Amino acid sequence: MKKRVFDQDVDEDALRVGEPGHAAAGLTGVLVSLQRSREQMGVGRTVRTLPLINQRAGFDCPGCAWPDPQAADGDRRKPAEFCENGAKAVAEEATTRRIGPDFFARHSVAELAERTDYWLGRQGRLTQPMILRRGDGHYRPIGWDAAFDVIAENLASLGSPDEAAFYTSGRTSNEAAFAYQLMVRCFGTNNLPDCSNMCHESSGVALKDTIGIGTGSVSLADLEHADLVLVLGQNPGTNHPRMLASLERVKRRGGRIVAVNPLPEAGLYRFKNPQRPSGIVGRGTALADEFAQIRIGGDLALLRALTGLLAQAEDAAPGTVLDRAFIGAHTHGFAEFFDQARRIDWTATERATGLERRQIERIARMLMDSERTVVCWAMGLTQQKQGVATIREAVNLMLLRGMIGKPGAGVCPVRGHSNVQGDRTMGIYERMPESFLEALEREFGVTVPREHGVDTVEALHGMHDGRIRALFAMGGNFAAATPDTEATERALRGCALTVHVSTKLNRSHVVPGETALILPTLGRTERDVQRSGEQFVTVEDSMSVVHASRGRLRPAGERLLSEVAIVSRLARRLLGADHPVRWEEFERDYDVVRDHIARVVPGCEDYNRRVREPDGFVMPHPPRDSRTFPTETGRANFTVNVPEPIEVPDGRLLLQTLRSHDQYNTTIYGLSDRYRGIEDARRVVLVNDGDIAALGFADGDLVDLVSEWPDPRGGVEERRARRFRIVSYPTAPGCAAAYYPEANPLVPLGAVADRSNTPVSKAVVVRLEPHADAD
Repeated sequence: MKKRVFDQDVDEDALRVGEPGHAAAGLTGVLVSLQRSREQMGVGRTVRTLPLINQRAGFDCPGCAWPDPQAADGDRRKPAEFCENGAKAVAEEATTRRIGPDFFARHSVAELAERTDYWLGRQGRLTQPMILRRGDGHYRPIGWDAAFDVIAENLASLGSPDEAAFYTSGRTSNEAAFAYQLMVRCFGTNNLPDCSNMCHESSGVALKDTIGIGTGSVSLADLEHADLVLVLGQNPGTNHPRMLASLERVKRRGGRIVAVNPLPEAGLYRFKNPQRPSGIVGRGTALADEFAQIRIGGDLALLRALTGLLAQAEDAAPGTVLDRAFIGAHTHGFAEFFDQARRIDWTATERATGLERRQIERIARMLMDSERTVVCWAMGLTQQKQGVATIREAVNLMLLRGMIGKPGAGVCPVRGHSNVQGDRTMGIYERMPESFLEALEREFGVTVPREHGVDTVEALHGMHDGRIRALFAMGGNFAAATPDTEATERALRGCALTVHVSTKLNRSHVVPGETALILPTLGRTERDVQRSGEQFVTVEDSMSVVHASRGRLRPAGERLLSEVAIVSRLARRLLGADHPVRWEEFERDYDVVRDHIARVVPGCEDYNRRVREPDGFVMPHPPRDSRTFPTETGRANFTVNVPEPIEVPDGRLLLQTLRSHDQYNTTIYGLSDRYRGIEDARRVVLVNDGDIAALGFADGDLVDLVSEWPDPRGGVEERRARRFRIVSYPTAPGCAAAYYPEANPLVPLGAVADRSNTPVSKAVVVRLEPHADAD
């Protein structure tokens, strides 16, 4: 029986729970990939499309940013160079389903707002620009020229350019991102929030503090030749499945893997590589040599203990543990760091981590024995209040053993969305350095603002305060990606103008401003033909490789424009025909954009030639390339980071939000989280058996999740997410987990990580209350 309006299309009572999986991929992954592709694209289109994913003559997967094998490293790409979730992402984009004006005529915005994200995403590709005018209940078709006129008129009517925010999703190409940030800065603002603000901003802040550059220092070959890989706060089996093949190579070369996670994830146990016969019919490859089931928020305490154990071992046998030559030649702040590192409070460490001392000591011994160590992390670290401090401590661990700028070693923030790193390289950032802004002015003969803009959370605060009255979103799903859902939706509805450049329908379209537009765009998989001929775009992966992506499919509709075309045409309307930037040339030939990129963006010299190389090129990284550290001290910085344990009152749990195996970011592909044994429902909360009993509940009970946050006045601020089903799951004791975006309402806008302003979605104090079903 369907219970509430938000569940009209998903029967949450159909929940089925089985045993969690103990291996990732295998034959099931192959079959699911083919099944979902056939459902969305049909057999013929599936056969034509899947072999093009991540191939040199094909298109870059629109899912995650995991790098492709490089010929220079002796690696050959396989015919199926994609994972299950990559196939799902491509099938969603290349679907044969369409949404035209008749769909919006049948469905009012109010009706669509009652549908789930899953239902909205399954309706198909958008094919026509649509507008919702003030007072209307339905979106109506509009021509492109008229749409650009409406947007330009609304933006021009603002009291200041700073009253608009221009959001960017990671799927945006380098060419579109560069043109977009240029248009925004020529308009007069640096308000360029992006999806990085929601995920890896803590990584960028921490890495700039410590090594001087906000990107990782390893290549795919480095990772695969490591003696030891630490995987912290990451679930590669679901979020970056192709990483499992790299971890398998680590194991086959004799390396070891340590997994640190509050949940036992199938992909951290065993990988059944579908490219190998043993992955189809055998048991696959065991991955984690050590699984540390850490308490949520305990990562800094663990890393602090590990650095302390290395320091103590060096004290006991001077010159045998630490890389003293590297430390002396390339680092700053070692003495202060080392003095505090050697002191370990084991009582506090065990309480914060939930781990036994002997396991932490085993991991420390593995670090001491390794000559080549890579540390990887994802949002399990970045979305903590102390996310920046935690990552800085991970860098300390690497610096002690000289693991930066060494083959087979380094730091590896595993970025989520494809090209999220490239967008930042192209200038999608509210605080770009002066050198970049000066280069823009020299290149184009324009004047751009210097006052820092707003990030995503600051943009939402600005919408609430009335300081920001317009949002233009280049891709993404702003409403579902951001925290504090009720406040976010209220903020969006309070805007005078909201514009979303999208391939498919999502939650943000049904939370409109007074005037709202949907601009349909080409997908990564589709041919992009402009006046000069067929175009390609470029992207940058998680390991700083910039390469080409060429769409091969026929566009979903005749009225679609590319992102570059949308930006170029809007810029001409907004900035005037006499503007010094040749916007019409940007649209006509993307080589023109790339020529400008080459002269503006450091490391992108000779861009057009280099991206035409079969594997593209690697962005420069001074710490990796020459052990040169562009910090204020001119060296890699040791830092002192003090754990601040999260106090959880009696009767409460510490909750993290996470993805189902059947979703990517906010896109819900289906209702099967098979690695966790959960089918046909999403409003579930995973809780340890012992905690269920201690709290007086039973497996399967319906509850409301109530988050508790310190109030500035000294009280407690609460948020409520209703009607979740308790599922017994082997989480770390005292911890719980729930899917986002369903659990996003539990995180207030003010709950952010220190310094990075990233929402704290991985450490939410909650209580469970019996759900009183009004139905």
